[in-house]
Amino acid sequence: MNEKKVLILTLIWVLLPFAGMAQPEVAGEAIRPALVVVDVQNAYLPKMSEQEKKYALSVINGSIWFFRQHKLPVVRVYHRDLRWGPAEGDPEFAYPESILPLANDIRIVKHFPSAFVQTDLDRILKKKGCNTVFLCGLSATACVLATYHGGVERGYKVFMVRDGVLSHNPGYTSVITEVCESLNFESMMFFLQRRR
Repeated sequence: MNEKKVLILTLIWVLLPFAGMAQPEVAGEAIRPALVVVDVQNAYLPKMSEQEKKYALSVINGSIWFFRQHKLPVVRVYHRDLRWGPAEGDPEFAYPESILPLANDIRIVKHFPSAFVQTDLDRILKKKGCNTVFLCGLSATACVLATYHGGVERGYKVFMVRDGVLSHNPGYTSVITEVCESLNFESMMFFLQRRR
């Protein structure tokens, strides 16, 4: 999304309260968001760009914190290739200690790039009444992108959290966040704080 679109969206959300609208809407209904954190696992983090890693992990942690503070669903997705692993219980399967799990986080294990393929993610999100998905994690060029399109195909409004997605190449990450709907962290917070 280019800067002009971000500016226009921001202006729309700033002006909405003055237009008498109580909350932002997606296709005529109130926004009910979930955060889906994709594959931030010890096995895959070393393959990501060092240039992006530190900042992206801070944005991911900030997004998780924000969703938890607002009692919104947080879904932690784990990738396990059936041939190559990593196996559940293996330290490589786990998220790094810097991203602390909570017992009430939803946990999905997937075997395909999209977190929607052959998992309960769609059913769980629908059960929780979610119609909007915010994505962060890795890789922007693979599993995050596949999950983005999987969500769109299932009728969700999907956003990538800009700077909260990363890949092995910062240039590729930038292209993905430009061609997909994405919001920076501050815009996401602003957007979600006005959902009620």
